[in-house]
Amino acid sequence: MAKVTVAEEWLNSCSGCEIATLNIGDVLVDLLVNNLEFVHIPVIMDHKYFGQTGEETEMNIPEAVVGIISGSVRNEEHVEVAKEMRKKCQILIALGTCATDGGIPALINMYDNDELNQFVYKDSPTTDPGEPPTKNIPPLLDKCYALDEVVDVDIYLPGCPPHPDWITAAVLALLEGKTEFAMPERSVCDTCPTIKQGKKGLPDIKRMLQSPVFDPDKPIDDMRCLLEQGFLCLGPVTRAGCGGKSGNPRCISTRMPCRGCYGPIRKGAKPIVDYMGALASNGFDPSTMPDRRGYLARFCGAHNMLKKLG
Repeated sequence: MAKVTVAEEWLNSCSGCEIATLNIGDVLVDLLVNNLEFVHIPVIMDHKYFGQTGEETEMNIPEAVVGIISGSVRNEEHVEVAKEMRKKCQILIALGTCATDGGIPALINMYDNDELNQFVYKDSPTTDPGEPPTKNIPPLLDKCYALDEVVDVDIYLPGCPPHPDWITAAVLALLEGKTEFAMPERSVCDTCPTIKQGKKGLPDIKRMLQSPVFDPDKPIDDMRCLLEQGFLCLGPVTRAGCGGKSGNPRCISTRMPCRGCYGPIRKGAKPIVDYMGALASNGFDPSTMPDRRGYLARFCGAHNMLKKLG
């Protein structure tokens, strides 16, 4: 049986998704040896866009059955690479929350590029003031985009980073001849083992400088829901999956509230609106919450979720 060719690219990203892919471990080795052939993957393979010595005049990424892109789209080069990958790959996977929903980089959408350059190159206390570089720098787009705002995407694997279980499941599904794969549309709360008492009247919101109430000698399923304790856990509006196919939510397993890294539960959902409604229904005044937009859309600022106000 011929191997399935795979091309992988990273755009506005940190390489955490690539590390998550490597964390598949022995299963990945077996897949590579028997079933997969990477024809383009900059993180580990030296394959130039314009030929190995720059002899070509047009970007050339090899054709592949499966394309994987991590990272959001922030500049004109990212757009060019994304379109070339879409052109050359039969099935395109958006890997990680930066690609699926904008991720942390999309927090910049609350500001414009002039404000960005002013702070980074002139106002930052750790920077000697200077002019923004222009030579050999791809021009910035007007904002940070999710991958599907630029090209069509076939499969979404959110997460910061995605759990190796889901990457493995998607690849195995494709090897079985399936052209679709989707993670379950469930919230973190649906998989959370903590105790929900369901009492109305949310206490004052607490910062994580305080410790939640729990018995360290007892398992996580003996601890009361962190949101009910007054900590801003985003489990109600975040897609489940960070613990893999069968594990508990990762942050909550360490007695920390969910930070929302798997993005909205379903495409088109608006976590900011949904979460504000949940807080209000429990007696908390959302207007008293600092940085509401940045906190609640920390990982999903693309798709016009975050924009500059005024």
